[in-house]
Amino acid sequence: MLQDRYLNKLRELPEPIRQFGGLVTITVIVILSFAILNIFWGGGDELIEKMKKEEQRIEEARKLSELISTLPPGILVSYEGTDHQRLSEKQYEAVCNATTIVTQRALMGANLINFQAHKIYTINGNKIDETFVKWDKENKKCFAGYTVSGNNVGVNETIDVSGEALSFFNTGIDTRVYFIKNF
Repeated sequence: MLQDRYLNKLRELPEPIRQFGGLVTITVIVILSFAILNIFWGGGDELIEKMKKEEQRIEEARKLSELISTLPPGILVSYEGTDHQRLSEKQYEAVCNATTIVTQRALMGANLINFQAHKIYTINGNKIDETFVKWDKENKKCFAGYTVSGNNVGVNETIDVSGEALSFFNTGIDTRVYFIKNF
């Protein structure tokens, strides 16, 4: 009986007011639905964090691209007494941090010193498991290296070869480790 009285009062309201009330009701339902969905599957903070990391990565890539474009193409070295472009200490660190590629030439040069690594490298079909280039803040030097293993050919041995990256090769697009001193 009480419900009928309230329903009759709502029916007596003018049409624009009833439509506006319906619009407000639907809006509230939609907002509440999204609020409930956000509670269970939100992840807004994670998304913001991912976006910030991506922006930082893009900014770092832009800075490294600018650095690489200022360097002359060819061999870049960290030592004096050469015909190649000598890097300042600041450039040496920046190039080290920008470099992710270790060339086949650098690997072969380092292999000549480590006979066992050369043997496994040759047996497994010149397969490199992992390469790395890292800046050592304490020594202020760039270290590069690689890991070879004979697991795929039945040799249960893994060898890490690393040494100081003395020179880099600038292609104009990226930089690559050109020579590793590991003796």
